[in-house]
Amino acid sequence: MVPREKEMENQIRDAILTELQRQSEDPDQDLRFSRSESGLVVDGEIDLDALVFVIVGSLAGGP
Repeated sequence: MVPREKEMENQIRDAILTELQRQSEDPDQDLRFSRSESGLVVDGEIDLDALVFVIVGSLAGGP
């Protein structure tokens, strides 16, 4: 894999995990998640708009 592609994958992965963590800590949301050997285990509702926003932001070089 090209290093730039791997870097982009890592940025997206980090953005997803950070946003899911933020959403799971929000008392107004009913979301729990944990990591498993093969990926993520998610229970509850995900704010998809917020998740997309952080993914796009991570690709655009945002915080």
